[in-house]
Amino acid sequence: MSVVLSVLSLIGALGLFLFGMTMMSEALQKVAGDKLRNILNAMTSNPLKRILTGAGITAIIQSSSATTVMVVSFVSAGLLSLTQSVGVIMGANIGTTVTAWLIALLGFKADISIISLPLIGVGFFFMMMKRQKKKNIGELIIGFALLFLGLSLMKTFVPDINSHPEALAVVTRWTGWGFWSILTFVGIGTLLTIILQSSSATMALTLVMCNFGWIPFEMAAAMVLGENIGTTITANIAASVASTNAKRAARAHSIFNLFGVFWVLILFHPFLLLVSKIIVGLGGMDPFDMEIIRATGKTETLLYSVAMVHTLFNVINSGLLVGFTPLIVKIVKWLVKNKPDDEMVRLKFIEGGILSTAELSLSQAAKEIEHFTRIVKKQFIYASECYDLVDDDKKFEPLFNKVEKYEEITDNIELEIAKYLQHISETPLSKESSNRIQSMYTIINELESIGDSNYNIVRILNRMNAHHEKFTEDRQQKLIKMSNLVLRDINVMIENVSLGYSKIKDINNAKTIEKSINEYRNILKEDHMNNISTDENLYMKGIYYMDLITEYERIGDYLINISEAIEELMNRKD
Repeated sequence: MSVVLSVLSLIGALGLFLFGMTMMSEALQKVAGDKLRNILNAMTSNPLKRILTGAGITAIIQSSSATTVMVVSFVSAGLLSLTQSVGVIMGANIGTTVTAWLIALLGFKADISIISLPLIGVGFFFMMMKRQKKKNIGELIIGFALLFLGLSLMKTFVPDINSHPEALAVVTRWTGWGFWSILTFVGIGTLLTIILQSSSATMALTLVMCNFGWIPFEMAAAMVLGENIGTTITANIAASVASTNAKRAARAHSIFNLFGVFWVLILFHPFLLLVSKIIVGLGGMDPFDMEIIRATGKTETLLYSVAMVHTLFNVINSGLLVGFTPLIVKIVKWLVKNKPDDEMVRLKFIEGGILSTAELSLSQAAKEIEHFTRIVKKQFIYASECYDLVDDDKKFEPLFNKVEKYEEITDNIELEIAKYLQHISETPLSKESSNRIQSMYTIINELESIGDSNYNIVRILNRMNAHHEKFTEDRQQKLIKMSNLVLRDINVMIENVSLGYSKIKDINNAKTIEKSINEYRNILKEDHMNNISTDENLYMKGIYYMDLITEYERIGDYLINISEAIEELMNRKD
């Protein structure tokens, strides 16, 4: 019973470590998310900067997955090229090795768990404050404390090999198969990473096992290689339902790590000898001399050696492959083909589900809404083109059907984005994030209404066509002018949505064009009433005419509502 309890306690300690790691990573992203994304966007002009940027950001936020998510979103949005993203992903792999060093240096040599509870108290104090940034700092402190508390408990509940020699005998048997043993532990590292969904957690477990003598240095190094494979499989599973660019970024990550594992396995013993010489050169002991290490009690040598394997693997691999980035891009483009040319009429950014934090998820939702605005604009242009085709059934009908299809698409996109926002709202949110979600709900509702009005425009023209009616040249030109005013307003709306509440200064551009639409509407209405009073034959055509003007006016109202939603959020962000 005691063995079962020890195993369950070990699993619980591992869960606490994972929870602390996740909490710390998410809090770091909340504290510095926008700044990190700006740095990521700016510092990618050459291969070295890309690698350093990826390494730096991942070292700060302690999550290569979060860095990869940001990279993928930038690639999808056209802010980064796929070539740039590959370099940043290489750097993210280097940055994630900081976790191993953090655990090796602090988690074993110094018992940080002693101050974990006081740190949780300090973190709780910060979380009681009103300002969201202080709350995020509190989460960061508590996550850091839980991480090392979990690590300390893992060390406590790892079964003592002196008390359970039969367990060590099983592990020892696995280490006696030569090169097959190396492959076995590569597989164990891969499997554990897939199960735990965290290479950092598997690394912590590897260090604990190595520290307590369960596995020798060589097998721990093999597990590290497996962890690098496992983390790519996790990324590919996450990207399996995502966009083409997300799949390509995940494949690039896989190619990078699989190639690295391949060459290290070929040169496994020379590679470990290099690690050994570096550790000895830095004043440590030879990690291969397990008996001497045990006798002297200097097990930290093993920990540093395993961390060095992880670091050296990623640094050398990046150095080898950085010059082949264009080739990697070609390979992933060949592996993941472009989808049919209907990119404008489907979701592009939120196909993969909720991301690691609400902030990242909201960024994806913002990109999807921007994409939605361009779909609505395209539908409006199609509707406007119908004016010249009212008396040409062969050309009018296909265009009418296209606008009708887009109306269904706008309905579906609004529904999918609303569902996505609903899922985000079910997670812990800052006040600012809650306000952003409410603003986004307003925007997608207005965009869907614009889609309805676009469809109503072609339905009015279709009824005209059925009654063999046609506008005079003068009225048609006036409607085209009104259409052009609305199109200008749509472009202004897209510009405001693209800037977002954090960059936009004001919405005077939207207010000015909306005023122009209203003034021109009044002119057209007055002109129409004057014409009706002198020519009763214009009555039927006048109904269609005024219906179209009304739809344009409605679109103008929807457009100003969108910009006002952004303005309201901008005024509330402080």
